[in-house]
Amino acid sequence: MTIRFKALSVHLFTATGAVFAMLAMLAAVEEKWSLMYLWLVVSFIVDGIDGPLARHYHVKKNAPEFDGVLLDLIIDYLTYVFIPAFALFKSGLMDGWTGWFAIIVITFASAMYFADTRMKTKDNSFSGFPGCWNMFVIVVFALEPNFWVILMLVTLFSIAMFLPLKFIHPIRTERWRNLSLPMAFAWTFFAGWSAWVDFHPESWAHWGLVVTSIYLVSAGIAQQIVPVRKKVEA
Repeated sequence: MTIRFKALSVHLFTATGAVFAMLAMLAAVEEKWSLMYLWLVVSFIVDGIDGPLARHYHVKKNAPEFDGVLLDLIIDYLTYVFIPAFALFKSGLMDGWTGWFAIIVITFASAMYFADTRMKTKDNSFSGFPGCWNMFVIVVFALEPNFWVILMLVTLFSIAMFLPLKFIHPIRTERWRNLSLPMAFAWTFFAGWSAWVDFHPESWAHWGLVVTSIYLVSAGIAQQIVPVRKKVEA
Protein backbone atom coordinates (compact mmCIF):
# COMPACT_ATOMS: atom_id res chain seq x y z
CA MET A 1 0.00 0.00 0.00
CA THR A 2 1.62 3.23 -1.17
CA ILE A 3 1.80 6.40 0.90
CA ARG A 4 -0.34 8.16 -1.72
CA PHE A 5 -3.10 5.56 -1.35
CA LYS A 6 -2.97 5.92 2.44
CA ALA A 7 -3.20 9.71 2.17
CA LEU A 8 -6.13 9.45 -0.25
CA SER A 9 -7.82 6.99 2.10
CA VAL A 10 -7.73 9.64 4.83
CA HIS A 11 -9.73 12.01 2.60
CA LEU A 12 -12.22 9.22 1.90
CA PHE A 13 -12.50 8.53 5.62
CA THR A 14 -13.15 12.22 6.32
CA ALA A 15 -15.86 12.25 3.64
CA THR A 16 -17.80 9.53 5.49
CA GLY A 17 -18.70 12.29 7.92
CA ALA A 18 -21.01 13.70 5.23
CA VAL A 19 -22.84 10.37 5.07
CA PHE A 20 -23.26 10.30 8.85
CA ALA A 21 -24.48 13.91 8.68
CA MET A 22 -27.17 12.90 6.19
CA LEU A 23 -28.24 9.97 8.38
CA ALA A 24 -28.41 12.33 11.35
CA MET A 25 -30.48 14.82 9.34
CA LEU A 26 -32.94 12.13 8.24
CA ALA A 27 -33.38 11.11 11.88
CA ALA A 28 -33.83 14.75 12.89
CA VAL A 29 -36.55 15.30 10.27
CA GLU A 30 -38.44 12.38 11.82
CA GLU A 31 -37.71 13.82 15.29
CA LYS A 32 -35.80 10.71 16.33
CA TRP A 33 -33.43 12.75 18.47
CA SER A 34 -31.56 9.86 20.10
CA LEU A 35 -30.81 8.28 16.73
CA MET A 36 -29.79 11.66 15.34
CA TYR A 37 -27.28 12.16 18.12
CA LEU A 38 -25.90 8.66 17.83
CA TRP A 39 -25.03 9.44 14.21
CA LEU A 40 -23.58 12.81 15.23
CA VAL A 41 -21.43 11.07 17.85
CA VAL A 42 -20.15 8.70 15.15
CA SER A 43 -19.33 11.73 12.99
CA PHE A 44 -17.64 13.36 16.00
CA ILE A 45 -15.42 10.28 16.38
CA VAL A 46 -14.48 10.42 12.69
CA ASP A 47 -13.62 14.10 13.08
CA GLY A 48 -11.38 13.30 16.03
CA ILE A 49 -9.49 10.58 14.16
CA ASP A 50 -9.05 12.03 10.68
CA GLY A 51 -6.93 15.01 11.76
CA PRO A 52 -4.10 12.97 13.33
CA LEU A 53 -4.23 10.58 10.34
CA ALA A 54 -4.01 13.50 7.91
CA ARG A 55 -0.94 14.87 9.65
CA HIS A 56 0.64 11.42 9.93
CA TYR A 57 0.31 10.68 6.22
CA HIS A 58 1.02 14.28 5.12
CA VAL A 59 -2.09 14.52 2.95
CA LYS A 60 -1.23 18.01 1.71
CA LYS A 61 1.88 16.56 0.11
CA ASN A 62 0.74 13.06 -0.82
CA ALA A 63 -2.86 13.73 -1.91
CA PRO A 64 -2.90 17.47 -2.71
CA GLU A 65 -5.73 17.33 -5.28
CA PHE A 66 -8.23 17.25 -2.41
CA ASP A 67 -8.37 20.04 0.17
CA GLY A 68 -8.73 18.21 3.47
CA VAL A 69 -9.22 21.41 5.45
CA LEU A 70 -12.11 22.53 3.23
CA LEU A 71 -13.65 19.05 3.28
CA ASP A 72 -13.43 19.00 7.07
CA LEU A 73 -15.00 22.47 7.40
CA ILE A 74 -17.94 21.55 5.16
CA ILE A 75 -18.73 18.46 7.21
CA ASP A 76 -18.11 20.28 10.49
CA TYR A 77 -20.63 22.96 9.57
CA LEU A 78 -23.24 20.31 8.90
CA THR A 79 -22.60 18.24 12.02
CA TYR A 80 -21.49 20.93 14.47
CA VAL A 81 -23.89 23.71 13.44
CA PHE A 82 -26.64 23.07 10.91
CA ILE A 83 -28.15 19.82 12.19
CA PRO A 84 -27.93 20.71 15.92
CA ALA A 85 -29.54 24.10 15.22
CA PHE A 86 -32.35 22.41 13.32
CA ALA A 87 -32.83 19.95 16.20
CA LEU A 88 -32.96 22.74 18.76
CA PHE A 89 -35.57 24.55 16.69
CA LYS A 90 -37.80 21.52 15.99
CA SER A 91 -37.54 19.93 19.43
CA GLY A 92 -39.85 22.46 21.08
CA LEU A 93 -37.27 23.25 23.75
CA MET A 94 -37.35 26.91 22.71
CA ASP A 95 -40.70 28.66 22.63
CA GLY A 96 -42.01 30.99 19.92
CA TRP A 97 -39.62 33.68 18.71
CA THR A 98 -36.75 32.36 20.82
CA GLY A 99 -36.45 29.32 18.57
CA TRP A 100 -36.25 31.51 15.47
CA PHE A 101 -33.70 33.75 17.17
CA ALA A 102 -31.53 30.79 18.10
CA ILE A 103 -31.54 29.11 14.70
CA ILE A 104 -30.77 32.36 12.86
CA VAL A 105 -28.01 33.48 15.22
CA ILE A 106 -26.36 30.06 15.41
CA THR A 107 -26.23 29.46 11.65
CA PHE A 108 -25.26 33.04 10.73
CA ALA A 109 -22.58 33.57 13.38
CA SER A 110 -21.10 30.11 12.81
CA ALA A 111 -20.84 30.66 9.05
CA MET A 112 -18.84 33.83 9.70
CA TYR A 113 -16.69 32.10 12.32
CA PHE A 114 -15.85 29.12 10.10
CA ALA A 115 -14.66 31.55 7.40
CA ASP A 116 -12.55 33.58 9.85
CA THR A 117 -8.85 33.15 9.09
CA ARG A 118 -8.02 34.05 12.70
CA MET A 119 -9.90 31.15 14.27
CA LYS A 120 -6.74 29.24 15.23
CA THR A 121 -4.18 30.38 17.83
CA LYS A 122 -0.45 29.73 17.86
CA ASP A 123 -0.84 26.76 20.21
CA ASN A 124 -3.44 25.15 17.90
CA SER A 125 -6.34 26.17 20.11
CA PHE A 126 -9.37 28.11 18.89
CA SER A 127 -9.78 31.86 19.22
CA GLY A 128 -13.38 32.28 20.30
CA PHE A 129 -16.02 29.62 20.88
CA PRO A 130 -15.44 27.17 17.99
CA GLY A 131 -19.07 26.67 17.02
CA CYS A 132 -19.43 23.29 18.75
CA TRP A 133 -23.21 23.54 18.85
CA ASN A 134 -23.55 19.76 18.62
CA MET A 135 -21.91 19.54 22.06
CA PHE A 136 -24.08 22.37 23.40
CA VAL A 137 -27.38 21.02 22.08
CA ILE A 138 -26.88 17.46 23.35
CA VAL A 139 -26.37 18.85 26.87
CA VAL A 140 -29.55 20.90 26.42
CA PHE A 141 -31.45 17.79 25.31
CA ALA A 142 -30.14 15.88 28.33
CA LEU A 143 -30.89 18.54 30.96
CA GLU A 144 -33.87 20.33 29.33
CA PRO A 145 -33.36 23.70 31.03
CA ASN A 146 -35.88 26.56 30.80
CA PHE A 147 -35.97 28.09 27.31
CA TRP A 148 -34.85 31.44 28.72
CA VAL A 149 -31.69 29.73 30.01
CA ILE A 150 -31.09 28.20 26.59
CA LEU A 151 -31.63 31.60 24.93
CA MET A 152 -29.14 33.23 27.27
CA LEU A 153 -26.52 30.54 26.62
CA VAL A 154 -27.02 30.69 22.85
CA THR A 155 -26.53 34.46 22.97
CA LEU A 156 -23.42 34.23 25.17
CA PHE A 157 -21.75 31.50 23.11
CA SER A 158 -22.55 33.32 19.85
CA ILE A 159 -20.88 36.48 21.18
CA ALA A 160 -17.99 34.41 22.54
CA MET A 161 -17.21 33.19 19.02
CA PHE A 162 -15.74 36.61 18.26
CA LEU A 163 -14.10 37.43 21.60
CA PRO A 164 -10.37 36.92 22.32
CA LEU A 165 -11.11 33.87 24.46
CA LYS A 166 -9.20 30.64 23.97
CA PHE A 167 -10.89 27.28 23.63
CA ILE A 168 -8.72 24.19 23.55
CA HIS A 169 -8.49 21.56 20.84
CA PRO A 170 -8.30 18.39 22.97
CA ILE A 171 -5.87 16.72 20.57
CA ARG A 172 -3.79 19.56 19.14
CA THR A 173 -3.46 21.86 22.17
CA GLU A 174 -0.38 20.45 23.91
CA ARG A 175 -0.84 22.19 27.25
CA TRP A 176 -2.86 20.00 29.64
CA ARG A 177 -3.40 17.46 26.85
CA ASN A 178 -2.88 14.57 29.28
CA LEU A 179 -6.11 15.71 30.94
CA SER A 180 -7.93 17.25 27.97
CA LEU A 181 -7.77 14.17 25.77
CA PRO A 182 -9.29 11.80 28.38
CA MET A 183 -11.95 14.45 29.04
CA ALA A 184 -12.81 14.51 25.32
CA PHE A 185 -13.02 10.71 25.24
CA ALA A 186 -15.21 10.78 28.34
CA TRP A 187 -17.48 13.45 26.81
CA THR A 188 -17.93 11.29 23.70
CA PHE A 189 -18.81 8.28 25.83
CA PHE A 190 -21.29 10.20 27.98
CA ALA A 191 -22.88 11.80 24.89
CA GLY A 192 -23.30 8.43 23.20
CA TRP A 193 -24.70 6.87 26.39
CA SER A 194 -27.17 9.74 26.92
CA ALA A 195 -28.46 9.31 23.39
CA TRP A 196 -28.55 5.52 23.76
CA VAL A 197 -30.87 5.74 26.80
CA ASP A 198 -33.02 8.30 24.97
CA PHE A 199 -31.95 11.14 27.28
CA HIS A 200 -33.58 9.50 30.29
CA PRO A 201 -33.76 12.21 33.01
CA GLU A 202 -32.28 9.91 35.67
CA SER A 203 -29.30 8.76 33.61
CA TRP A 204 -25.95 9.22 35.37
CA ALA A 205 -24.44 10.02 31.96
CA HIS A 206 -25.99 13.49 32.16
CA TRP A 207 -23.71 14.43 35.06
CA GLY A 208 -20.71 13.17 33.13
CA LEU A 209 -21.76 15.35 30.21
CA VAL A 210 -22.00 18.40 32.45
CA VAL A 211 -18.60 17.87 34.12
CA THR A 212 -16.70 17.14 30.91
CA SER A 213 -18.44 19.97 29.03
CA ILE A 214 -17.52 22.49 31.73
CA TYR A 215 -13.89 21.42 31.51
CA LEU A 216 -13.72 21.51 27.69
CA VAL A 217 -15.36 24.94 27.58
CA SER A 218 -13.32 26.52 30.37
CA ALA A 219 -9.86 24.91 30.03
CA GLY A 220 -8.64 27.32 27.35
CA ILE A 221 -9.80 30.38 29.27
CA ALA A 222 -8.12 28.97 32.39
CA GLN A 223 -4.91 28.63 30.39
CA GLN A 224 -5.12 32.31 29.52
CA ILE A 225 -5.42 33.16 33.20
CA VAL A 226 -2.80 30.70 34.52
CA PRO A 227 0.64 31.55 33.10
CA VAL A 228 2.86 28.87 31.64
CA ARG A 229 5.61 27.83 34.02
CA LYS A 230 9.03 28.69 32.68
CA LYS A 231 11.58 25.91 32.84
CA VAL A 232 14.43 26.68 35.21
CA GLU A 233 17.77 26.14 33.54
CA ALA A 234 20.25 24.05 35.51
